[in-house]
Amino acid sequence: MKISTGSHNLDEWLAGGYEKDIITTFYGPAGSGKTNLCLLAAASIAAKGKKVVFIDTEGGFSVDRLKQLTSEEIMKNIFLLKATNFSEQREAFNKLLDLIKEDIGLIIVDSMVMLYRLELGQANQEQDKEKIMIINRSLARQMRILSEIARKKQIPVLITDQVYSEFISRKDFEAGKPKPVSMVGGDIMKYWSKCIIELQNFGQNRKKAILRKHRSLPEKEFVFMITNKGLFGEKRKFFKFF
Repeated sequence: MKISTGSHNLDEWLAGGYEKDIITTFYGPAGSGKTNLCLLAAASIAAKGKKVVFIDTEGGFSVDRLKQLTSEEIMKNIFLLKATNFSEQREAFNKLLDLIKEDIGLIIVDSMVMLYRLELGQANQEQDKEKIMIINRSLARQMRILSEIARKKQIPVLITDQVYSEFISRKDFEAGKPKPVSMVGGDIMKYWSKCIIELQNFGQNRKKAILRKHRSLPEKEFVFMITNKGLFGEKRKFFKFF
């Protein structure tokens, strides 16, 4: 009921890898490793002969980075769909329903909320309440589609989410406490995501993963570093990519 993350130590941390019948969501600031973890999983699944659908809304899909993880022959197993506005993202989901007729082993959406955030920001500026409701319903529908595909077809889904900083009191600011962050999309994203992993930049190119939600595992942390060659865990042990 699980697929490999593409890294031995991440598999260990998640007790076997990503679950097949749910949506797993990564959220965090820029440069925290969200896209890298998606590409790592994509390379692992494609290497096993399975097809991967990768919906790219941020322009973060890097052929060069993927070449570092796998061969050009294996890259043929990856379907890339690009969207530059929220309407194109909706259209990509219509195409997705046709693609799942193939031998799909993984679906990735990177990111689920960037174009939604831009569309919502415009509606908020116009104070158009009806448009805001339509945009939120569209995001919820897309998440529902992904959830149903994962549950009924046993196809794991990985998505990335952005963050925004919450208010911090002057007392906490003076004490040096970090600003708390929240997921863009709020309750819509939290409801449909059964596994939620927060990613943080941890200084000197180190990253921290925090398991915020899981059906069977407790909240826990994992410190790592991503390089061209592989993934270094907190014990500085080197783990090769699959």
